[in-house]
Amino acid sequence: MNPSGRVVYFNGQLVPEAEARISIYDSALMFGDMVFEMTRSFGKKQFKLREHIDRLYAGIKILRIPVAMTPEEMEKAVQATIEANDHLFAADDEHRIMIDVSRGLLGIYQDVVGLQKGPNVIIADFPLRWTVAGMGKLFDTGINAVITSQRAIPASLLDPKIKNRSRIHYLMANIEASQIAGDNNWALLLDPDGFIAEGTGDNFFIVKNGKVITPEGRNILRGISRAYVIEELCPQLGIPVVETNIDAYDVQTADEAFMTGTPFCMLPVTGLNGSAIGDGKVGGVFAKLLKQWGANTGVDIEGQIKAWDAVRQGGA
Repeated sequence: MNPSGRVVYFNGQLVPEAEARISIYDSALMFGDMVFEMTRSFGKKQFKLREHIDRLYAGIKILRIPVAMTPEEMEKAVQATIEANDHLFAADDEHRIMIDVSRGLLGIYQDVVGLQKGPNVIIADFPLRWTVAGMGKLFDTGINAVITSQRAIPASLLDPKIKNRSRIHYLMANIEASQIAGDNNWALLLDPDGFIAEGTGDNFFIVKNGKVITPEGRNILRGISRAYVIEELCPQLGIPVVETNIDAYDVQTADEAFMTGTPFCMLPVTGLNGSAIGDGKVGGVFAKLLKQWGANTGVDIEGQIKAWDAVRQGGA
C-alpha cells in the first residue's frame, strides 16, 4: 500500500514512501550514525540545494561514511525524486526534501541474510507546509527564546558543524522549553562557556544599533539560511554583520532578535525567558531582511505560511 502516492529515493531506486525502510541493525538506529540535510523550494524550485549537498558531503567525509555516490549524482537524484512526486503536490505547495545517509549495518550484523549491505542513501520529498504548520502567527507575535539547562555539545566532543542525527540534546532542550509557562517558547542553547550557541535546528541573531550580530561559527551548526543572511542579504541591504561571542546580557539589551532556519527562513524573537527584547515587538531590521529574502526568491514567505495556516484552520 502507498496511501500518499509519494515515492522515496532509496539506494538507487524510487520506492513507495511506506516501503522505504532500514534495518533494525543499522548504525543509524544503534548510534544515531547518520548525516542528513533538509531543503526547501521557492515556487517549487530548490533553494541553495548545492550548498546543502556540499555540507552533507563534508559530514560524509569527516565521519568516513563510504558513499560511492558523487555530489552531482546526489543532486540529480534529488531532482528525479521531486519530478516523480510533483504531480501529487498542490499548486501552492513547496517541496521539502530530506536526505539521510547512514553508514549501514554494524559489522556484527553483516552476515544476516537478506539485509542491505553498505551505506543507505534515502531522499524523501513531502509538502513544506507540514514543517511550518502553525508558525504563521509567530511573524506577528515573535518567539520567546528560553535558555535551557541543556547545553550545546561543543565541537571538541561532537562537532555540530556536521549535520548529524545524534540530537537527543536538542530533544531534551525542547522538552524543557515546552514545560515553561506561556506561549511560543523555543529553546536556546548556551555553549559550555556560557555564550549563546544556537536553537534546536535554528541559528540565532540579535540586532543592536542597526548592526546584525550572531554567535561565531564554533559550537554551532553553520546554517545555510544563516550564511544567506550574513553573506547575501545583509550586504545587499548595506547592513553590517558581526560574528562574535554573545551572552544573555547582550540579548536582553539588544534592539531586536531573530532566528533563521530552512523551512521558515526567518522568525522574530521578541522575548528572552519571558522578558521583552527591545520593545517586545517585531523589529524593523528583521522586517527588511525578510522582505528582501522574499523579493530575491519571488515568494511572500510570511504570506505563504499564513495562507497555509488559514487553510489548515479552515479544515480544507
